[in-house]
Amino acid sequence: MGRRATVRFLLQRLLQALLTLLLASFLSFCLIQLAPGDYLSNLQQNPQLSAERIEELRQQFGLDRPWLEQYGRWLWQVVRYGNFGSSFVYQRPVADLLWERVPNTLLLAICSLITTWAIALPLGIQAAVAQNQRSDRILQLVSYLGQGTPSFITALLLLFLAQFLSPFLPIGGMTSLNFEDLSPLQKVADLGRHLILPVTALTLSGFASLQRISRGEMLDVLRQDYIRTARAKGLPEQRVIYVHALRNAINPLITLLGFEFATLLSGAFIAEYFFNWPGLGRLILQAVFAQDLYLVMASLMMGAVMLILGNLLADLLLRWVDPRIRLEDLN
Repeated sequence: MGRRATVRFLLQRLLQALLTLLLASFLSFCLIQLAPGDYLSNLQQNPQLSAERIEELRQQFGLDRPWLEQYGRWLWQVVRYGNFGSSFVYQRPVADLLWERVPNTLLLAICSLITTWAIALPLGIQAAVAQNQRSDRILQLVSYLGQGTPSFITALLLLFLAQFLSPFLPIGGMTSLNFEDLSPLQKVADLGRHLILPVTALTLSGFASLQRISRGEMLDVLRQDYIRTARAKGLPEQRVIYVHALRNAINPLITLLGFEFATLLSGAFIAEYFFNWPGLGRLILQAVFAQDLYLVMASLMMGAVMLILGNLLADLLLRWVDPRIRLEDLN
């Protein structure tokens, strides 16, 4: 990969990203404005707040201005100062609220992503190699059940199971009450115990589809003539499977990995809700219900950035895995 071509590719992607973020922010702001009422609509139901106080808050938050002006002022603050505004509910900068929750959500999402791929990819390969055999049929049945079971049902079943394994498996939260009194090694163990249930819930939700996709891609490759030729030459079966076949079947999976990276911050919502994990999912849900305008906007922009980074990561990995792919073809 030439350095000049790489720099040109990254600059083009940067310009595309800026345009995408601008359009995404405008459309998101329009959609939020289409919702009936605003944050102050809920406060008006409070008899302790006078109409004069409601009007003062409306002017303080800038909600008395036309929505195009609100968007322009918000965009100017983001571009010039990196200021995403203040939360109406928490009366704090939006960026501070998000950065407090991002590490927790990333920890949960990355652990589940690694676990899902570490289990689903080998099993998908095994199912393809043992096509129509007993192990393949069992894995197909498991994947059908996994795809047909809603994620919230899986979370509820795990919560029911945890009742019989308590206190080894904590039911909710991220740490124990005495977390600060533990040694560093005990803190890691305590955090790991709290991760087991939510990571399991997310892994079971994502395992089925990934296992079926990896199985299908491997089956397509194993039917190719060059695989038959490699076997006819007497190459070891492990080399045929994991070097020749997997290398050519991995491209669609890398593309899928890019999309999964884009959903890291939002995909853990179900697990965060059911297992009381202090992440972004609960914060964003509360912001949507309360119509906390700038907190919702910042979370949507964070999701758009993750989508752009995920696609960029997938393209670079595709180019690294398959040198036949040119960067110019990925734009």
